[in-house]
Amino acid sequence: MNTGQQHLLDTYRAAQRGEAAPPAPGTHTVRTAREIQQWYRFRAVVTAPADRLPARLRRAVHSAAAGLLRRGAAEPVDGAAEGVDGAPRSGAGRVPASGAM
Repeated sequence: MNTGQQHLLDTYRAAQRGEAAPPAPGTHTVRTAREIQQWYRFRAVVTAPADRLPARLRRAVHSAAAGLLRRGAAEPVDGAAEGVDGAPRSGAGRVPASGAM
């Protein structure tokens, strides 16, 4: 059932019950779009700068890069222990200095 058919059915039901007819489909589309736009503008003003999308993306990239750097220092990536010729790279397989040995 499309919106036109639903509107006709709702109009018929309203007439049978003695109620006011519902608005036609699309009547409030522009008003709804303006309200959504106004809501986004309001959120832009109220939202703290640290919670906005560019700051969140910056934090995510920074934490991912830091995690990869930490991981790279502790454990080699698959295949990173071998050089191009299959020989081990210098320093490959080292145990990180932790002082717990």
